[in-house]
Amino acid sequence: MLLDIFRREWALFNDFAGPGVPERVERIVTQQADSLASQFYDTMLKDPQAQQFLDHEQVRTRLRASLILWLTRLFGPVSAEAADDLYADQHKIGEVHARVDIPVALVLRGARSLKRAFNAYLDRVAPDDDAFKLSACRFFGAKIDLAMEVMSQAYASSSARKARSSEAYRLFSITENLATEKERQKAALLDWESQVMYETVLGNASTRLVRVRESEFGLWFRHKGIHAFQGVPEADVITQSIDAIDNVCLVALETEGAVDAQGRGDIVREIRNHARNIQLHLGSLFARSLELESGKDVLTRLLNRKFLPTVLAREIEHSRKSGSGFAVALIDIDHFKRINDNHGHEAGDQVIQQVAAVLSEHCRGGDFLFRMGGEEFLLVLVDLDAQQASLLCDRVRQAVQKHPFLIPDGTVLAVTVSIGLASHTGHPDYHYLLRQADEAVYEAKAKGRNRVATHAGGSGVA
Repeated sequence: MLLDIFRREWALFNDFAGPGVPERVERIVTQQADSLASQFYDTMLKDPQAQQFLDHEQVRTRLRASLILWLTRLFGPVSAEAADDLYADQHKIGEVHARVDIPVALVLRGARSLKRAFNAYLDRVAPDDDAFKLSACRFFGAKIDLAMEVMSQAYASSSARKARSSEAYRLFSITENLATEKERQKAALLDWESQVMYETVLGNASTRLVRVRESEFGLWFRHKGIHAFQGVPEADVITQSIDAIDNVCLVALETEGAVDAQGRGDIVREIRNHARNIQLHLGSLFARSLELESGKDVLTRLLNRKFLPTVLAREIEHSRKSGSGFAVALIDIDHFKRINDNHGHEAGDQVIQQVAAVLSEHCRGGDFLFRMGGEEFLLVLVDLDAQQASLLCDRVRQAVQKHPFLIPDGTVLAVTVSIGLASHTGHPDYHYLLRQADEAVYEAKAKGRNRVATHAGGSGVA
């Protein structure tokens, strides 16, 4: 939908601008892109909010060139092919901004500074050509605004996904074993139902029947379940069934003379139906929520990469606020294909499980250990500097090397790992850190395996 709007508006730019204006603006932007980028970053580096995301080294080595390229592409020739490519560019930029938590207001402030710099340039070089200045400013501003619109849409979608992932991680962290909780609550509901049926059979009208909301199940559902599963349709159905039992059925049973024996039987059956409805939807609710368990790798029970963006984004934010360091270590089992080929996939699975156990044993309580897939693991090491991270990784490497790996045929294998280490240096995008760790593990492999390699700028290979 937004792509179609972008294409339509892009196609109208030449007509909208007037004869010769797009070409003249393109020439100006091409010639002045370096100056516009310099003015943009001079302005942004003085902004206290922007300083959290920018530093002079980043601007000098990477960001300035990226902005120049963005400007020249945005104000290049108008064509249908260019529209699709530019849309993809703006969408990707918006997603990156969301990933590193750059506020939309800050992005729009930057766009405004570009417009201001362009307008100032026109005032200097064409002080008397008011007609051209007006058309050029409108054209320049409209293209910038269209780019901002796409970025903002991508930012909003990405932020929503990120928020859902963060909330899923929160639930995952407080409901470690949903299957056990499910069985416990089903049993509690059955206990309540048995108690009510027993009291009803006795026919003691003076006995106040225990409400569902007052039962063990009801207390759990009202104080924990309803919040943990907020917004899930099954939770609303369960709430309605509880209200029907407590406020209609049980009240009728307690009211002396309100119903005859047949009527009591009908009410008991209605209670039974409501209880079954609760059981059914409780099972569905937990089944839906057990999808959170997909945050764990089935083979190793470690975290899988589903929650990696959430964890790394939180650590980057924590590092930015506290000044503490952290690092990521990509850990790859050496010659794993040889293990599978020589001993079979069952042996390979057991080696992966045992490596996971060794890694878990040598992690600290606050560290995060993920299985990335295949024979790769990722360790997020928190609150340490590069040297401490390197020492810890080497201890992990040695622990794996010393461990006897027993496989199903009784063979004991010697297994080693190669580790690529990258320390966070302030870059707001966690993809940058992951790429560094990936490059480092390739270096460790190239230099003989069974070693720790730190990314360029670190302490080398251990």
